Parts: sequence; C-alpha cells; structure tokens
Amino acid sequence: MAKNGVSSKRFIQISDCHLGPLTSEALLGLNTDESLHDVLALIAEKESDFDYMVCTGDIASAGHEACYRRFVSIVRQYFSQALAWLPGNHDSADIMARVDLPQAPEARSIVLGDWLILLLDSVVPFKVHGNFEQSELDYLEQMLSANPNKHIMIMLHHQPVLVGSKWIDQYILRNADAFFALVDRFSNVKAIVWGHVHQDFNSQRKGVDLIATPSTCVQFKPLCDDFTVDTLMPGYRWFDLYDDGSLSTGVERVSGKEYVIDYKSAGY
Repeated sequence: MAKNGVSSKRFIQISDCHLGPLTSEALLGLNTDESLHDVLALIAEKESDFDYMVCTGDIASAGHEACYRRFVSIVRQYFSQALAWLPGNHDSADIMARVDLPQAPEARSIVLGDWLILLLDSVVPFKVHGNFEQSELDYLEQMLSANPNKHIMIMLHHQPVLVGSKWIDQYILRNADAFFALVDRFSNVKAIVWGHVHQDFNSQRKGVDLIATPSTCVQFKPLCDDFTVDTLMPGYRWFDLYDDGSLSTGVERVSGKEYVIDYKSAGY
C-alpha cells in the first residue's frame, strides 16, 4: 500500500473471540467457532496481502488450553502471516504461554517498517477490570525511551478511556492516569488500540488516535447504560501504517448470514 508515494504496512486486528473448550460452545446463542471462521474467511476475501495479525484478548471464554491451540489452528487454516496475541480478562496468560505461536514477536513488540507495535498486559487476575502492574509501565517506558525514531502503536485489552457505555466502562483500565502520564512524554506515540468493548470506537486524545475493535462474535451496542447486545455483525479492523507516522483504519463485518443470538440477554 502507498499514499502519495509514502509506503505503508498493513496489519489486521481481531479481538474477543470467546472460544469455548468445545467447538459446539456458544456465547449468547452464537457459536463462537463459527463466527471466528466467518471473520477469518472475510479477511481472506478482503485482504489480498497483509503483514501481521494481532488478537487483543479474550481469545478463550475461560482460559482453557484447548481453546488457544484451536485458535492458532483455525487461524492457520486461512493465513501463514505472523500472528501475535495478548491476554484479556477471560484469558489465562500462563496457559497462553504454553502454546507456541508461529513467528511470535520478540519481547511483545512488533516492528513493521518505521512503526513499533507494543503489546501490553492489562489483566488483573480473576477480575473484569483492567490495571497495569508497575512492571508493565516500566516495560512501556523502557520501550518508548529506546525507540525515539519509531512511530508507536500501543495495544492492550481494556479501554483506557470511557467509551460511553456505563455497564462496561466500570471495567476500564483503572490506572489510566498513570498510563497517559507516561504516554504524554513521548510525542511519537500515534495510536492506542484495544478490544474488550465488542464495538467500533474512534476518538483522539492530544493528537493520539484511540481505537477499539469489534468482536469476532457478539457485538455490544454503543452508548448504552445497561448491557445491550447489538445487531451488528462480527468483524475485524485493518490498519495501514504509513512511514510518515500517519495511519488509515477501517472495520469490515460479516454479511449475508443470520446467527442465533439472544438479543434480550441482560448479561453473560
């Protein structure tokens, strides 16, 4: 890809797959294996070429090792590109570490041309909300300090800002102030990207893009005080990262299918 002669790298973000230990398992009536296959098939159809795929957490419904191995196997049915992941609140980072990822990134960082993508762990064990351990903030500071000439994208699971849905905003990144105080020191941070909220979200803070990505399964309706399932379809996000530090991004969704989903559910 190129923009006015400026080359770019394309990568794909998927998130919140919620695979169960069995292929027959569902979330709010939706078979999550089926919807993951559908999203990956859509990526194969839409994306003739990309450089990397990242999954931003909640790969599994409850951290079963079989889910992670099946996730890798399913992705590999469609793509040979490098694959990375980070944990969500439904995941187990310890169990994820037992599963070999082909072409796994060094030190949770991905170099794509003039860009550096940093993968952070915002999970608090046995809790739904997010929080960075001090060691995680130290790692971020170390990587930002060591790479002043790279354009930086930071990826995590939990939203660091309110997305406008009260029920899920209670599970925000709790020490977002400390996180942003660190980020604000580095003008080369261009974007912060997450999953968790099962919806498309775009905003900016001090010139930094703030972006959330739909789930590969059930979608949550934006701007709702109470838990509300959206009728929008599963999807993924693409990014074009340009060498000049700008980016383009968009969401693509499955179409032409009808899923069995409990739209009246009050939670999961």
